Amino acid sequence: MKIHVDGKNKGYIMLYTLSTCGWCNKTKQLLKDLGTAYDFIDVDLLEGKEREKIEAEIKKWNSHISFPTIVINNDRCIIGFDEERIKWEIGK
Repeated sequence: MKIHVDGKNKGYIMLYTLSTCGWCNKTKQLLKDLGTAYDFIDVDLLEGKEREKIEAEIKKWNSHISFPTIVINNDRCIIGFDEERIKWEIGK
């Protein structure tokens, strides 16, 4: 299930995470600290066809399906917790 976090609109930010992933939680906190609006999905909480569909979406951007994966405006992607790149790409 996709969850929206309110903040300043800096383009469409989609974050794919695991609920138990420390790096994913750090990414969510960084986006919050930057005041950025974003959507996220905790992929490990999905089941069946819904999970398969989301994993297929992630695979378009990240063939290893690793987390976190951030898709920005459906045209670029950040894989993993890369604080400097996130600040550069999103924190503007």
